[in-house]
Amino acid sequence: MINEIAALTSSTDGVLKSATTTRLTSGTQDLGGTAGVNEVSFSDAMAQVSQGAIDKVKQGEAAAIAGVDGQASVQQVVEAVMAAESTLQTAIAIRDKVVSAYQEISRMSI
Repeated sequence: MINEIAALTSSTDGVLKSATTTRLTSGTQDLGGTAGVNEVSFSDAMAQVSQGAIDKVKQGEAAAIAGVDGQASVQQVVEAVMAAESTLQTAIAIRDKVVSAYQEISRMSI
């Protein structure tokens, strides 16, 4: 399952990189320019979030396998699996919001 998610992430990298770059700014911006502003592209931010989610799910799977092998306690397995489940639910919620926003934008008249 993780390999399919990783393949999906790597296949969408080109799409994300070819899209127009939206800049998120952190810090204050003076009227004279962009001095002191850290810029991160939207696609880079989304890539970091998705990679973090993939890593968390992989940790949950590894803990489950370690539990089956008897190398991890039940508590460790449950904590890792619940963290992975929470991360997956968050990723699904974000995906649903992005799809909803796209649908709303596509319905707008130009």
